[in-house]
Amino acid sequence: MNIFTKQQINNSLCPNKKELSLEPYKLTKELMTKEKQSSIKSFPGNFWTAISMEFLERGAYYGVMSVLGVFLILDPFEGGLGLTKGQAGAILGTIPPLLYLLPIIAGAIADRYGYRKVLFFAFSCMILGYGFTGMANSYFLVFISLLLMALGAGFFKPVISGTIARTTTESNSGLGFGIFYWSINLGAFLFPLILVPLLKAESYSYIFYMASITATVLLLINLFLYKEPQRVKSNKTLGVVFSEMIMVLKDWRFILMIFIYSGFWILYFQMFGTVLWYVKDYLDMTPVNNAVNTFLGLFIENPSWKFDVEHVTVINAGVIILLQLFISALVKNKPALPTMITGIGLGTVGMLILSISATPWVFIIGIMTFTIGEMTTHPKFISYIGLIAPPDKKALYLGYSFLYGVIGSSIGGFLGSRLYQKYVDELGNPQALWIILSAIGLFSMVSLWLYNRFIVKKK
Repeated sequence: MNIFTKQQINNSLCPNKKELSLEPYKLTKELMTKEKQSSIKSFPGNFWTAISMEFLERGAYYGVMSVLGVFLILDPFEGGLGLTKGQAGAILGTIPPLLYLLPIIAGAIADRYGYRKVLFFAFSCMILGYGFTGMANSYFLVFISLLLMALGAGFFKPVISGTIARTTTESNSGLGFGIFYWSINLGAFLFPLILVPLLKAESYSYIFYMASITATVLLLINLFLYKEPQRVKSNKTLGVVFSEMIMVLKDWRFILMIFIYSGFWILYFQMFGTVLWYVKDYLDMTPVNNAVNTFLGLFIENPSWKFDVEHVTVINAGVIILLQLFISALVKNKPALPTMITGIGLGTVGMLILSISATPWVFIIGIMTFTIGEMTTHPKFISYIGLIAPPDKKALYLGYSFLYGVIGSSIGGFLGSRLYQKYVDELGNPQALWIILSAIGLFSMVSLWLYNRFIVKKK
């Protein structure tokens, strides 16, 4: 989800060869200095402010998204809106794509007019968007409210990524972006795990109010703690932005790669729709509840923990927190495209496991397998785009590489709801749903193999 800047890309360049000619004692001294500069203490205060903002914003967002798909279709007497799955699919197929598309424009606006001004606009939109969603009682009102939220989140993303890039150096950028990535998943883990169940027990509206209050806190942080990072003021107009867009879209190899990779993300965005509906409609999580409560009983008296739809997001984020460093180290020296093919394959297997998930433990294994596929695939995709992009257009290409999210979330939202209505609601055959989605993953995997075999290697 992170947009990479030119500074971040430059940070990956090799050190100057002249360093090799230094005297041993001088070289040792410089290495010790670099090691010190790459430590936790090397980051300025504004870096940690940005990390805190990212944690809170992502926590609020994923807290909402962890239950939104169910809230939209749940009967009003159960606290939901009572929309059809088709209407829910239209929302889920419209809102997330904006979060991937808007940063392309928002980044240029932020570079021209200033980060703090854009953040003020973004948080104001979030406050109103989340707050109005909590009060909405119709399809039209909730759609407009979520559009306003998406506008704010879309403008927030490039600013906070740019802040991280501008508050890190060559020595500590790797650690800095690692902390940044962890803050995203920590927010996605803790908010659905702790806050969402407590608030949902009172009212689903409270979840949206929580997100609105969080955005208010972010607005105050922006006003009193966040500092405008040093940057070269850009005179780039929206006309230039659109001309760059056309130039990138003309690179058919790049665009084909994006379309192929989008197949995997069609599967990913089922985590906020069809997967949640499946948990609600079909799975009896009693064995999981009993096991967790038995464990908690060792520490507290009479625990009453209950697995619910928000814990799908908890599983996804938790696995990433625990295993991302290990997976990254495992595939560090592996070629990008074969590794991506393997990751998409693991994601496809994870989705296929859901077709035999009559028991809750099998379901959890399926979600975990899919997440391992995500961790294997996505970092390699980002690094591959950085390698194939023209030397003077790396930042531009990395920015547009996020079109996979536009395509994947849009198709995933609309298609997932249609398939669920057809094969689950009408035919009572959820296995068919997961098999069809797995076929999309298989198609993406095979297409990427063909891309590597006949386009990349013959280039």
